[in-house]
Amino acid sequence: MLISQYAREDGTPQLVARDGTEAYEVRTGQSLYALATECVETGQTLRDRIATLGMGKAIDLEALYAAGRLLPPVTHPDPAHLHLTGTGLTHLGSASTRADMHKKATGDETDSMKMFRMGVEGGKPANGSVGVQPEWFYKGNGTNLVAPGAPLVSPDFAEDGGEEPEMAGIYLIAADRTPVRLGWALANEFSDHVMERRNYLYLAHSKLRPAAIGPELVIGELPQHVEGTSRVRRGNEVIFEKPFLSGEANMSHSFANLEHHHFKYPLFRQPGDLHVHMFGTATLSFAAGVQTRDGDVFEIEAAPFGLPLRNPLAFTPLGTPEPRTEIRTL
Repeated sequence: MLISQYAREDGTPQLVARDGTEAYEVRTGQSLYALATECVETGQTLRDRIATLGMGKAIDLEALYAAGRLLPPVTHPDPAHLHLTGTGLTHLGSASTRADMHKKATGDETDSMKMFRMGVEGGKPANGSVGVQPEWFYKGNGTNLVAPGAPLVSPDFAEDGGEEPEMAGIYLIAADRTPVRLGWALANEFSDHVMERRNYLYLAHSKLRPAAIGPELVIGELPQHVEGTSRVRRGNEVIFEKPFLSGEANMSHSFANLEHHHFKYPLFRQPGDLHVHMFGTATLSFAAGVQTRDGDVFEIEAAPFGLPLRNPLAFTPLGTPEPRTEIRTL
């Protein structure tokens, strides 16, 4: 089942579900967050709860997409309680791309390659044990979450704005502090790769950018092998197109290991919080030498996830830099 949300005329979310080609409104006034909270409290699955509520009228998701009315598949009523985070160097093809960005002297092994090898050797532990921890990064809270079709805005101090086609797990923290996975979504983990390449210690700065997920959320387990395509469109031209692989068969870490190393921190097990945790990629247009421009459109698609995730790039206009942040003394 695929779940999405669109904005009603008053701006509130309307839940939509589909099991095949047709999408229908779910007979509820609740958002996915409210419905999921109710399901966690009662022990009912999302699929069963939606079946109980029943379906209303058919919905044209593509028309809503074109009208700019699709929302992220899940949002929190208080954006400060939604965390955007992720892991890197998790895919079997990711090491060479990152290593090229962080080259040291000829013959030296980069820290990225060392961490990648650690993941290959210990990222999929057997018998439920804990494996090696991955690279981890923070992207912000719900104020940085962008709807499908909405611009990914690169700030005036940015040196680049580039896509990262990924899969994300969506989690709600239950009252007993247990993370509960609601489902999976496509994600564009938008980053500043020029800044990251300048100095690896700028990685944290390069990740503090918007991110988009959706348009649809997949309920249930993912296949071991996921194939997708990442594109960059400039006007009517596709200037970059490349397939990407994901799913555990193509990763150096198991999802369980990546989830453990995020949620092992009590900070991330606060009841009622939402988490969008992105699982990495091996495919970047930046690695192919593409220099993105204002108005370029990123498009990410993969068969299990329904509609493609599309977002235009918007650079903050030159000549309008933010003033230096002044601190007021109380």
